[in-house]
Amino acid sequence: MIKTNTFEVIVIGGGHAGCEAALASGRKGCRTLLLTQNLDSIAQMSCNPAIGGLAKGHIVREIDALGGEMAKCIDYTGIQFRVLNVSKGPAVQAYRAQADKVQYRLYMKRVLERQSKLTLMQDTVTKILIENNAIKGVETQSGNTYYTKSMILTTGTFLNGLIHIGLTSFPAGRFGEFPSTDLADAIKTLGFQMGRLKTGTPPRVNSKSIDYSFLKIQPGDEPPSPFSFSTKKITQKQIPCYLTHTNERTHEIIKNNLNKSPLYQGNITGIGPRYCPSIEDKVFRFPDKPGHQVFLEPEGRDTEEVYLNGVSTSLPLDVQKQILRSIKGMEQCEIMRPGYAVEYDFVCPTQLYPSLETKSIKGLFHAGQINGTSGYEEAAGQGLIAGINAANLVSNREPLVIKRSDAYIGVLIDDLVTKGTKEPYRMFTSRAEYRLILRQDNADLRLFEFAYKENLISEKEYKGLLEKLENIKTKINWLESTRIKENDDLATEIKSKCNCQIKFPVVLADLIKRPEFSIIDIINNDVSHEVANQVEIQIKYDGYIKRQEKEIERFKKFEEKKIPENIDYYDIYGLSKEEMQKLNDIRPLTFGQASRISGVTPSAISSIMVFLKKVSR
Repeated sequence: MIKTNTFEVIVIGGGHAGCEAALASGRKGCRTLLLTQNLDSIAQMSCNPAIGGLAKGHIVREIDALGGEMAKCIDYTGIQFRVLNVSKGPAVQAYRAQADKVQYRLYMKRVLERQSKLTLMQDTVTKILIENNAIKGVETQSGNTYYTKSMILTTGTFLNGLIHIGLTSFPAGRFGEFPSTDLADAIKTLGFQMGRLKTGTPPRVNSKSIDYSFLKIQPGDEPPSPFSFSTKKITQKQIPCYLTHTNERTHEIIKNNLNKSPLYQGNITGIGPRYCPSIEDKVFRFPDKPGHQVFLEPEGRDTEEVYLNGVSTSLPLDVQKQILRSIKGMEQCEIMRPGYAVEYDFVCPTQLYPSLETKSIKGLFHAGQINGTSGYEEAAGQGLIAGINAANLVSNREPLVIKRSDAYIGVLIDDLVTKGTKEPYRMFTSRAEYRLILRQDNADLRLFEFAYKENLISEKEYKGLLEKLENIKTKINWLESTRIKENDDLATEIKSKCNCQIKFPVVLADLIKRPEFSIIDIINNDVSHEVANQVEIQIKYDGYIKRQEKEIERFKKFEEKKIPENIDYYDIYGLSKEEMQKLNDIRPLTFGQASRISGVTPSAISSIMVFLKKVSR
């Protein structure tokens, strides 16, 4: 008999990881409970009111291709859309959109509330229940007990969260919200190795107090490009952002007040994000730079709050006011919310399988900032995979493991569970060795088979993607097999569009490979823009793409060659003590994963192979 407080999957936390995890589990047909401390903070954008960016945009498109919600949410609630790196190749181009942060949160909450099989509950978890090294359930602050065999922790910055503004500090997960102290203690009691990280956010100011006449306007792209493959067109009006800079006066104020900085006075012990430093860090680390960019980003259509991207700080409020008023256009600005730093606990992610299930407790999954990542997108990607696998566990299905050659999400998770992290992990295109294949434009074609297998896209969507794939192949075959002569009608049409020399006869695909030619110079409107774009990219970069595909195939056997889970690396001759310890701690599942562990040499991999051959005789 099933109790009303028994669920197949329980998700703890309603941030970006928790939302995707709960939706994935519910969509896979599991009776799911989402527990969060504040239902009004679901999908809250604690820091930058934006989605996407370099590499992060790739992850959002992959989430969409796998049946997640983030891309649809930003398409519906975005207030400015831009494509980054348009002058560079398709592998490093990325979408980015400013969000109306209130509408983003409300949209996601509405989707969660309407999802079948999903129950939302406001409560605080105080204890995790374990039985025979497997998850059993949780106890909450309100005195309730909920039972499950599969649970996902998505705690964000709330585990022992501590906020710093100047030399004042107080417990909080976000400004104005209680931290999760009991849950942090409960996780430590389970024996997990934990660490301490730090992140920060800039002040928000009143738009009416800014003089925009001196600032550089940054409009969105026209027409705006949607994130979701299912969004045909962005119809809402866009809002501009603005650019200004810090200056020598700004830097002087910061230098004169470093004695009031919790970071430089040793009050903060957590390690901060190297690639998103505070303004104090920027000034200290780059003393010769006369100014730093400050992007003024509106937080929504119905608010005057403006996010100051580039001046994250934990200095006292009065100093923050001096800093901002030294910047052009900000001379009379009024701070509505102060900037601050927040420290929080995380669980070292090498204690996870690639499925994001913990190695020590069956049925317990971790996703998001609890794994040491930064960013909404990285969190959401993990949440989606954790939700899928938590549901698969209770359905006795094999876990979904996305490989590095499949997606940026695969790179992200493999980096975390194999290498761990000592600072907030942020995704970059440079982290992916197969980035020419892992483009944002082809995320649907790369991942729709996974989504269909996991029942996260419909039969109609699946058939539509098969048809798109077939259209791309058909058009490429036609272009590669069609040779035109100078007097052909098509040749005359092409020459009228392109003022360049063409040596006839010529194969159409060879023309597209030339940088001065575009596919629109050769084909008419008989295919969709998406298909035409795929055809052009695959033809122009054919040689490079095939080279990467060969690399993937060459490493496939090595990548997938299993290592027994019960192997004792201390028994293997030829390994250093450091290698023995790391291999025993991480316990890689394949030789590919073992080869990526920091400090494990190629000779160590050979020693493992020799050992396994001996014991298998």
